[in-house]
Parts: sequence; C-alpha cells; structure tokens
Amino acid sequence: MSTTPTETDVPTASRYLPIAEHGLIGDLRSVALVGTDGTIDWYCCPAFDAPSVFAAILDAERGGCFELAAAVPARTKQFYFPDTNVLITRFFTEDGVGEVQDFMPVDGSSAESERHRLIRRVVCVRGAIPFRTRVAPRFDYGSRPHTVRMVGDVAVFESEKLSLGLTATMPLEVDGPDVCADFKLAQGESAVFALDQLGADVTLRRCARTEAEEQFNSTVAYWRQWLSVSKYRGRWREMVHRSALTLKLLTYAPTGAIVAAPTTSLPEQLGGERNWDYRYVWVRDAAFCVYAMLRLGFTGEAEAFMKFLTEHVSRGDGCHTGPLQIMYGIDGRTDLPERELDHLEGHLGSAPVRVGNAASDQLQLDIYGAVIDSIYLFDKWAKPISSDQWDDVCALVEWVCEHWDQPDEGVWETRGGRKNFLYSRLMCWVAIERGIRMANRRGLPADLPHWQACRDTIYRRIMSRGWSERRQAFVQHEDSDVLDAAVLMMPLAKFIAPTDPKWLSTLDALTEDLVSDSLVYRYDPQASPDGLRGDEGTFSICSFWYVEAMVRAGRVDEARLAFEKMLTYANHLGLYAEEISHTGEQQGNFPQAFTHLALISAAFNLDRALG
Repeated sequence: MSTTPTETDVPTASRYLPIAEHGLIGDLRSVALVGTDGTIDWYCCPAFDAPSVFAAILDAERGGCFELAAAVPARTKQFYFPDTNVLITRFFTEDGVGEVQDFMPVDGSSAESERHRLIRRVVCVRGAIPFRTRVAPRFDYGSRPHTVRMVGDVAVFESEKLSLGLTATMPLEVDGPDVCADFKLAQGESAVFALDQLGADVTLRRCARTEAEEQFNSTVAYWRQWLSVSKYRGRWREMVHRSALTLKLLTYAPTGAIVAAPTTSLPEQLGGERNWDYRYVWVRDAAFCVYAMLRLGFTGEAEAFMKFLTEHVSRGDGCHTGPLQIMYGIDGRTDLPERELDHLEGHLGSAPVRVGNAASDQLQLDIYGAVIDSIYLFDKWAKPISSDQWDDVCALVEWVCEHWDQPDEGVWETRGGRKNFLYSRLMCWVAIERGIRMANRRGLPADLPHWQACRDTIYRRIMSRGWSERRQAFVQHEDSDVLDAAVLMMPLAKFIAPTDPKWLSTLDALTEDLVSDSLVYRYDPQASPDGLRGDEGTFSICSFWYVEAMVRAGRVDEARLAFEKMLTYANHLGLYAEEISHTGEQQGNFPQAFTHLALISAAFNLDRALG
C-alpha cells in the first residue's frame, strides 16, 4: 500500500534553498530575498526590522512565502538587470523560456515608497510555459492568524496589525489562508502580481501591465542614475558596483541608517547557537560603510548617515556602557530586547531564531574610533562638519581619554566576559588621533596636549602589552598568545607602518594560523573561548582586510591572488553572507554590509597598487 509522505517525512535539506541561492530586492525601507526557484522566502513589511510576512527561509512550513515559478520542470538562472537592483529569474523548460522580474518600486519620491509595493512581472520570452503561484503570508514571524477575502479581483490579507492587498492580471483563487493561480503564457505574453501594504492612507488599487511597465522603467532609471555617480573605474568594476548597490539597498532612507544585514538568525554554523538579528544599525559597520561610499563618490549617503549620528547617536545620552550604544534601531531607538521565537525551526532546522539583540548593552570601545574616523573622512572628503558636530566629537574624544583602558566585549561581541582587547585599544587610539587631525587641519578648539598624551599612552600600551614575544605577533588581548584577525586593521588604520618588521611578522603568523585558501578565520574559539558553543566559518570581512594588509605590505601579487580567490566564493550575483563554511557555502546573515564595504576598500587599494 502506498502512502503520501507527511511534511515531517520530507528531509529538512530538501525544504530549504541554500543561503547563497538568493537575490535581493528592496525599496530603501525593506527588502525581500528571492530564491533561484522563484520563491520569495524573506520579506518584512513595512521596514527592515518589522515582523516578517514571508519567512520560509527560517521555517519552511510556518514562515510563509510567495511562490512564483514555471509549473513544469525547469532549469533556472538568476541575474540583475544591468546596473540596477531589479532581479531577473529565468526558467528554461522543454517548451520554452520564461522569466520573473522582481523589484520594489523606488523613484526617489516618498509617496510611492510608502506603499511598500512588491511587483513580480512574469514574461514568456520563448515558446509557451505554464506558471503557478501561491501567495502564503504568515504575519508576525508566523505567529498571528489572518483572514483572506476577495474584494472584486483583489485578494486582501488582513491580520491584527498589518493588511496586504494582492492585485494581479490573472484570476486569483482563495485556498484556505493562501491565494493561488495557475496560468499559461505564450511567447510575448506577460502577467503582473503586485503586493501592497494597505492602511488608512493607502487605498486599494490595481496594478495593470502599463503601470507595472512604468514602475519598472522608473525603478531602473533610479538605480542607474544613482550608480552613475560612482567614480570607480578600476579592474573589478562589476563586483564593486554590485557591492555599492547592495549597500544602498541596506540603507533606510527616512533616517539615513544602514543595517548590518537585512535578515535575522541565518546560522553561522548549522546546529550551533550563533544565530543573531542583524537588522539594526551597528555604529561600527555603518561608519565603515561611510568610508566605502565616500571612496566611490557617494557623498549623499555619507551625509545622510552623519545626520543620523547627529540626531540619534551623538547626544551623549547613551546607556551605562558609555555615551554611545554599539547599535541602534533604524529609527534611532535604543531599546532592542532580544527574544527567541520557539515556534520557528530555524534555517535547515538550526534554531534558535532570535529577534532583537542583547549585544546592544555591551561595551565595545572600538566603535568610538569607527565613528570619529568616519566623521574625519566626511569632513575631509565631503564637507566640513558644523560647530555643534565638533562639540560632539570633542565630548566623545574626552570620554575615550578617560575610559580607553577598561576591558570590554570587543569587536566580535563575545559573550565570554570582558577582556583588554587589542582592537579596542587600537580604535581608541584612532578616535583620539583623528580628533587631533581634525583640530589641527581646521584650527578647531581642543585640549590637544591632553589628547596627545592619551594617544601616546595607548600607543605604548599596545606596543608593550599587545605584542607576544613567543608568537612574534600582535595578539587578541593583552598578555596573551592568541591570534585575532582584527589586528589586520593596524596598518589600515595607520597605527603601524605596513612594512614594520613587527607587523610583517604578525602578518606571517596570521597567515599560518588563521588563513585557509585566502579565507580568514576571526580567531580560534578553542584557544580563546567566547562563551558560545560550536565553531564557525571564515569571516569574509577579515578575508578582504587580509588582502588590503598584504597590498600595503608590498605583497601585491599574493594580495591579487587572494582577492581573486575570494571573488570565487561570492554567490551567483556577487553577494556575500557574513561567513563562508569549510565547503565554500555562505553562512550567517545575508547579504552583509561589512563584507561588501571591505570588498570595495580592498578592490580600490589593490587596483591603485597595480597601477
């Protein structure tokens, strides 16, 4: 007797696309992840950190998704419409070729963006192909029920706090809590599906083919006009521009905030507990992002983030850990309580799924260097900061002068207790040193003797207690022998000459202990317990730091090979998650801003070194 397999009988791996098998679309408020199978399995509405509507990437059964694909066996390929964030997924079948064009309209106007519209346009480009769609929202991370009803030919999904309207040029059919449609397109024919947020200020409207065409063209024009500002003309233009477009997608336009990544709880190791919510503004990540944007000529994004700092961050009203938190909400809020969603199984069954982030209460002294360095670069490359902003800088530098020598959780947000991390000391040195540079360059008032004395004390402390005679290398924290890839920032921050014998010895030690085929591990959790179970993959930002450090050390051929190898680990669209597994798979939240900004910096400096 034959039986039909139940959901629990289906192997977990077969129910999930790998993290890398996704592209990203967005409207500068939120994003959606679109799989190579045509399924949207991650979308939060109306903002990055809002509860999910589609979250099948975190739970294939309970998370919700928007399926749209050929209804027959097909090979698929995915690419971006050139120089845009419009994503094309192509289906190759025995009877023809079809494609789904996915985008979220953005034309620079605020009126359209408030609709939070998601458009999926299906086109048959050769032959004739049957298609199938199922729209299955699961509101509030799959925890809230909803109703669905047809209003004319529009499907309305209603939950307690959010309602969505689905319009289509094909007949829709209600199937329980979902809506589905089966249709066939011949060559040249198309169909349009548009999902809108509904509310008091947003009326229900259809999305006809002509309107979808207009919004497609305006969105393409927006992205191409934005990218045309780029000054990069180097060897890796395609990868650099894809990284820039990705960083722009991770920007929350209403405030200028830049999220670390648009996802939560994608595992750094399957079966581990290193699953975090990255949909917030890490001061460090966003400040480094300003550097990358300025390098390419995008001063508007840098100015928007400076405004975010001024309005939400630099008030000196932080928490018990200091005047700044390490992260903020995209609207500047400081309360980001962490909780686990026990009803979701996690990507590939890898729980826990977390929302919020308890690391917001950590002390991470390095953020002060990142912030003040970004302000210094903005003042130098974009436009002079205001007198009020300079007062903020002075207050932060004075605070660093008084507090730089306390242990903290460090750049990697360890949960194993505070230590005297070298990287934290390094970036405190950067904070003071960049403040001194600004004061000298512009003749701004500052207690320079005091600042210089503190800067020099930190320098001597790092050189004496951050150096291991046994390892002949700079190490993770004071009076230890543990290596850490974060020290790769020492020459990049101009703390030490990139050809200093101590630095070259450190670079050799890092290469021997932490580098594998150009990929760089952050540190060895066995040698330096971080309070969390399990191991992790290589950290992609460290791999690009490694390239840049070798460039500056004069090892340009080695750097170029490492860079080219690193590019082979990107996904099919040129996107990177936070980490890469030992088998080359993307791990962690995706895509990650930190990685893409480091790629831009490495490409810029390598290209310049090659001449």
